[in-house]
Amino acid sequence: MKKVYLDYATTSPCDPLVLKAMEPFFFDRPGNASSMHSFGQEAKKGVEDSRDSLASFIGARPEEIIFTSCGTESNNNVIFGVSSALTDKGNHIITSAIEHHAVSEPCGYLERKGYKVTYLKVDKDGLVSPEDVKKAVTDKTILISIMHANNEIGTVQPIKEIGKIARERGVYFHTDAVQTVGHIPVNVDDSNVDFLSLSAHKFYGPKGVGALYIRKGSRIDKFFYGGDQEKGRRASTYNTSGIVGLGKAIELCRKNMGNEIKVQSALRDKMIREIPHLIPEVKLNGHPTLRLPNNINFSVKYIEGESILLSLDMLGIAVSTGSACTSSSLETSHVLLGIGLDHATAHGSLRITIGRWTKESDVNYFLENLPKVVERLRAMSPLYDKK
Repeated sequence: MKKVYLDYATTSPCDPLVLKAMEPFFFDRPGNASSMHSFGQEAKKGVEDSRDSLASFIGARPEEIIFTSCGTESNNNVIFGVSSALTDKGNHIITSAIEHHAVSEPCGYLERKGYKVTYLKVDKDGLVSPEDVKKAVTDKTILISIMHANNEIGTVQPIKEIGKIARERGVYFHTDAVQTVGHIPVNVDDSNVDFLSLSAHKFYGPKGVGALYIRKGSRIDKFFYGGDQEKGRRASTYNTSGIVGLGKAIELCRKNMGNEIKVQSALRDKMIREIPHLIPEVKLNGHPTLRLPNNINFSVKYIEGESILLSLDMLGIAVSTGSACTSSSLETSHVLLGIGLDHATAHGSLRITIGRWTKESDVNYFLENLPKVVERLRAMSPLYDKK
């Protein structure tokens, strides 16, 4: 059976060159990066080289990068760290109604503790209005957190404009860039961000390692307590092999990203163009042009996305119905409801995400089989008019 992986937004395969770079740090270079002996200094060099690579890639200074375990930790660090550090200034946070749960859940927790949280609505394409951000800011606002691109529908937000508003009003701005770093250009100065979260496994690096950009001078309390790693900002033994893998993955993205944007955008546009011709009554979710080069999200009416997913899986094709963090839940996607879909249409959503190793033959195999799957499932649906 042909195997086709079209779920890169959930997690990407680890590039073999990344694995090769990591391998020595599992055995030949086993030192703890905090140790003073030569083994430790070898490990420390691996960590600092990766810090330099990442900082250069996003336009930051090396000292503004701390390594974490994942994007979720980075997001939590910002939301809880800023809210703790700025209790003297205010208790108001602005975010969007379609953020990843790694942002919305911490905000919800703080809300239950007495903080004020404004959840900005988005338009039908999933865009946040900078004007709405401006109107929401008060003298008690301490943080604005708007994701760079949505993990489900791929819409890329106007973070540069939002960041400019935040800077003018003296409010910290954070962006969850987990879906964008390594896939489209990201520059912290151009984007006017104070904090930026990312995760290695989204750009062909290993799982279990991420990073957080903290603009120099920003007030943020530490999230982990213990040792003095990361200049006291994040206690924990360095995941040296993972950090080295993140750095190698970034270097490969630096080399490949420009061409990958072109190739993936062409495959994306092919699917966006052909799926409505192959299948009646489908709806593209997300902005038609301001979207990630690797993201396609459709709602197929009269059937559930989970049924399509399982049927495609039997044909060797892996796709998603939304974020992997909520894939075990039967709740309707808050993102799809946020862009105005009704529950029935939202339940029929399908997210297809491509990546470095996706070939046109993979896309063709998917396009060949998706209409058959939909036709079979609709034939069993009491909602579908078979006439």
